[in-house]
Amino acid sequence: MPSPINSIQSSSSDVSPMRLLIVEDDPVMRLGLNDLFEDNSQFEIVDQVTDGYAAIDAASRLKPNLIIMDIGLPKLDGIAATQQIKATLPDIRVVMLTSHRAEHEMIAAFASGADAYCVKGTSLEQLLLAIACAQEGATYLDPQIARQIVETLKPSSPKQNIAQLSNRELEVLQLLVDGNSNPEIAEALYISLSTAKAHVRSIMNKLAADDRVQVAVIALRSGLV
Repeated sequence: MPSPINSIQSSSSDVSPMRLLIVEDDPVMRLGLNDLFEDNSQFEIVDQVTDGYAAIDAASRLKPNLIIMDIGLPKLDGIAATQQIKATLPDIRVVMLTSHRAEHEMIAAFASGADAYCVKGTSLEQLLLAIACAQEGATYLDPQIARQIVETLKPSSPKQNIAQLSNRELEVLQLLVDGNSNPEIAEALYISLSTAKAHVRSIMNKLAADDRVQVAVIALRSGLV
């Protein structure tokens, strides 16, 4: 089986380099990514930015083929930035490269349109594999955290029976599954933050879920959304 490096090279040997936008606020990490991709002729770094709003602006102006995106960014996080970029530029591939390992962030990242999810510290081989998968239109999840998702998706216990939800709770549930935070749910439905939190707590109680990730999994498996 060819290595991911060869896969990228073979698929792009006769075409222009992959235009790359780096979105990372850590200067040491940003320097490392710059050194990594600057020395690879298959990539052309078009810009490096440090927050989510700058990422949206750079993506709109420069139309890169690929974005390496951190999640924990100032001003606007990488998940929200990815969602906005993908809404207008769906063909741009986004590889999340982050230290965040929480299940709800992984689910929210993919719900926002991310094509791959890698944990910082991953090997060069794994990162290039993620890029190759994204380039081919496939989804890539870092092996370091894949087990967490597998555990989350295991069949639910009998106590997790689907309860009857109100119409408003179904609206909140849809937004929750789409990766929205409580403030975003409140804004979308024109309700107060405390009301949004109350709806989320009620949904979790009715679905016998311990957290938002379990709520999303139960809802998706049961066809509620």
